[in-house]
Amino acid sequence: MTRHRRLIQQVRSNGRYRTDEEADRVLTAVLTQLGAQLTGEERCDLAAALPERARAVFAAQIPLPEPVSAPAFVEALARTLGTTLTAARWDASSVLTALATVADQDLTDRLLTRLPRGYALLFGRADLAAAA
Repeated sequence: MTRHRRLIQQVRSNGRYRTDEEADRVLTAVLTQLGAQLTGEERCDLAAALPERARAVFAAQIPLPEPVSAPAFVEALARTLGTTLTAARWDASSVLTALATVADQDLTDRLLTRLPRGYALLFGRADLAAAA
C-alpha cells in the first residue's frame, strides 16, 4: 500500500467516510487550505513528510501573509466543500489528526506554534495556551 493510500485510509477512518473518494476529496480540500496558512521551515518540513500526491496539493498553494484564525479556516473549508460549519470542523479535524501522525510530534508542535490559537483542537490536541 502506498503512503498516499495509507493517508487516505487514515482520513477515512478518522472521519468515518464511506468511500476513499470522499476521504480524498476532504484531504485535498484541507491540504489546499492548510497550504495557504504555513510558511518557512515548518511548511517545508510538512511538505517533506507528506506523500507525493498530498505534497503536490499542499505545496501548490501560495501562503497568505498571515494565517487565518481557526474559525476562518473552518469557514473557508465549509465554503469549499459546500457543507455546514459543523461538518467542516469534523472534516478539518479528520485530516489534521491524520497529518499529525504523518508528521512527528516535534513538527506538529512547531506547526501549532506558527498557527493562531484554536488550531490545536483541529489537530486533536488540547488548546493549552497560557492565559495572558
